[in-house]
Amino acid sequence: MALIAPRPLYVASAEEDLWADPQGEFISLKLAAPVYQLLGKTPIFPAERPAINQPEMQDTGYHIRSGKHDINEYDWTQYLNFADKHLK
Repeated sequence: MALIAPRPLYVASAEEDLWADPQGEFISLKLAAPVYQLLGKTPIFPAERPAINQPEMQDTGYHIRSGKHDINEYDWTQYLNFADKHLK
């Protein structure tokens, strides 16, 4: 994920999608944060994964939502909010 820096990066997980490893996705995003900072960007950098259905957005963003592996309306709403923030 660090190789995408300094471009905006958003990662989404689902609570019941254990094959995708939501915790690992979050840790990967968190480990990319120093590269974003080095390039003058503001990544999310919380100590713990955000709560279910509580997205965090800066120059990187993340949410974990309730449910299974899928892309649903909640996901699209967050993707579009992130895109509006960075791609106006």
